[in-house]
Amino acid sequence: MSDARTPAQIEADIVRRREQLAETLDEIGVRMHPKTIIGDAKAKVASTVDQTAGRAFVAANRVVIDVKNRFVHPDGAPRLERAVPVALAVVGLVGLLALAARKRKA
Repeated sequence: MSDARTPAQIEADIVRRREQLAETLDEIGVRMHPKTIIGDAKAKVASTVDQTAGRAFVAANRVVIDVKNRFVHPDGAPRLERAVPVALAVVGLVGLLALAARKRKA
């Protein structure tokens, strides 16, 4: 039988497997260490926050671009037919707030 292994081959195989098992156990020990678990959790939270912040930035940027497009022509000139009524409404609102604040003080 050519498949027969010698005792030295078997012993070498056992030593090799023990070393592999020791490496595996070391790796499991590192993965299961509380500091590693906490670090992984922190990294996951940071990644989620970064993704959420990125999405929020994109959404806010989209809104800003949309508002800009409503009040500015593509050539950069202001759209007075839209800007003037909004400006008047803002001035009126500020005036009402100032009047209300003055009445509260009195």
